[in-house]
Amino acid sequence: MSSNEINYTNKLLLKGNEAAVYGALLAGCECFFGYPITPASEIAESAALLFPKLNRTFVQAESELAAINMVMGASAAGRRVLTASSGLGISLKQEGVSYIATSELPAVIIDIMRGGPGLGNIGPEQSDYNQVVKGGGHGGYKCIVLAPNSAQEMCDMTVKAFELADKYRIPVYVLTDGVVGQMLESIRLPEPHPRPELPDWALNGQEKDRRNYITSIFLEYDELEEVNHKLGRKYKEIETHEQLSENYLVDDAETVIIAYGIVSRIAITAVDKMRAEGMKVGIIRPMTLFPFPKTSIKRAAETAKNLLCVEMSNGQMVDDVKLTINCSKPVHFYNRMGGNIPTVQEIMDKCREINKGASIPW
Repeated sequence: MSSNEINYTNKLLLKGNEAAVYGALLAGCECFFGYPITPASEIAESAALLFPKLNRTFVQAESELAAINMVMGASAAGRRVLTASSGLGISLKQEGVSYIATSELPAVIIDIMRGGPGLGNIGPEQSDYNQVVKGGGHGGYKCIVLAPNSAQEMCDMTVKAFELADKYRIPVYVLTDGVVGQMLESIRLPEPHPRPELPDWALNGQEKDRRNYITSIFLEYDELEEVNHKLGRKYKEIETHEQLSENYLVDDAETVIIAYGIVSRIAITAVDKMRAEGMKVGIIRPMTLFPFPKTSIKRAAETAKNLLCVEMSNGQMVDDVKLTINCSKPVHFYNRMGGNIPTVQEIMDKCREINKGASIPW
């Protein structure tokens, strides 16, 4: 089967996990290295089915450690490469992610978050936020983090992830929860991207590549300091140009909800119901978690009376919200954990509590 045998305009009914694999292939991804784990296993399963049919490379590695090092090798050779896991597996990959980021290699990593800490369970959570958004491994590196909330966005944002990875030579995460990964939705496939030419910096075993040099070890102190400064300049450029968010009924909102992933979809329904009751509530949905959409949140805080962060974690994104606005307005917090999902009614009740002044800021 070749890529031109697929009708890319047809709608398909896919799980979010499956949609991400289609997005990767349409983005010109050439290699998948991974290890299955619930609730991300359909990514490896779909890749095992589809990658060989399109003459791409699929390898089920013997472990998450092996998978991330295969990613590093393939990326160094100039190939577009994907891996995927959930919280436990992402933890095991962190040393390799630090090497990849420092070596300035592009790669895409999908994390379908499950309950934790420890072995936890296979229910949905958002408790990998700090691990992924703040770096996770050793050293002062960052990764771009995209946050889809639908199967369509699992496809589209995986395409975008490869574009950003190549543009900035950086690992890019597609970070979402087990609900988005597992739920079936109708999606429309985007047009395929041509498979990119090998970049000039790649190590491809050719005569012209012999002077190329990729490493993450810098034994001279001044040299490593300059590497960190160089990475910092790149991260500043990303923060300037790549912030993404969806704002819904924010302009006149007295309370602005901030939520991502499946929580954002529940919160939008709550906002519509509260608006019907005459409550001025809106929502900002971060679509990038790094760079965090500071511009949108700062602007909303100029007119809103309160901000409400709703998460399926113990309070991780809420810290970034408070830092963004420098506590200029009260930041409230509502959460569920352990695989539990906030309901529309729970979010509405919290907003009413805030309006009555009965809620203490986080």
